[in-house]
This record gives sequence, C-alpha cells and structure tokens, in this order.
Amino acid sequence: MDKKVEEAINEYQCPGCSVGPYLKNGCTAFKKRSWSESCDAHSAGTSLGLSIKIFLGMPKGFNRTGGGLGDKTRLSLDIFKSFDEIWDKDGKPYDQWNIPVWKYLDKNGNTLVRGISPRNNAPFLHVILENCMDRIDCFEVTKQMVEEMD
Repeated sequence: MDKKVEEAINEYQCPGCSVGPYLKNGCTAFKKRSWSESCDAHSAGTSLGLSIKIFLGMPKGFNRTGGGLGDKTRLSLDIFKSFDEIWDKDGKPYDQWNIPVWKYLDKNGNTLVRGISPRNNAPFLHVILENCMDRIDCFEVTKQMVEEMD
C-alpha cells in the first residue's frame, strides 16, 4: 500500500473506527474499496449524544455522518490519491450526478469535499491527497469557519 494512502487512512478513518485498531497497528479488518483507496470495512464508532455519529479523524463540519445511531445508511468517506482518480469517463468528477457543496484544504494539504448525489439522495465525503481546490467549483470553507462550527 502507498505510504501516503496508509497515512491518510490512519488519519481520517481509523480514529473512532468500531471495526478494528489503526492500520499502523496491524488492523486485520482492512478491506480496500473497489472505487477508492479507502477501507471498506470502516465504521464510524464515535457518537455525540444519543443520535449523532461522527468520523473522529475529520475536522468539524466534515465529520458528521448524517445518520443516527440506529440508522443503517452511512456516509461514504472515500480517499483518492489525486483529483484525476475521481474523473468519470466524460472527464467530469463533479457534475449533475455528484455535486460538491463544500471544499476545504486541511492541515495536511489535502482537499476535503463534502457533497451530494441527488439521484440517490446520498451525501458523500471525498479526501483528495493533494491541493486541488482550484479545480472544484463550490463553497470554500476556511480554517476560521471550521474552528467556529458547533
């Protein structure tokens, strides 16, 4: 596995995962997703109160899964090595089928994108392991905004 991808999984997915320990500590539950570099076995295991699940490794605003504790649906957290990896056959990663809503350049220099797929009413969360902010047309969240979020 690529070292940068392994570091990203340990940073964004492993904290709070209810399936296994950190990848760096020998997690045996790891299963690579077919469409991204993410762990397909990951499960957000941290909650705020009784009904709010979060991705513990993500910054505020990008950490909420959108489902309560009893909700069987889960927000997909997908990690990509580069922006070019998520382009579809027409060269449009974000179009009428997948619409980015927020973008944020995190402390690691990675681009986080939160969006929606209206055709199936599913939110998505992309971690792109590079600064590609100029290639994504949506609202830019600043560090100050993240710090001020509840």
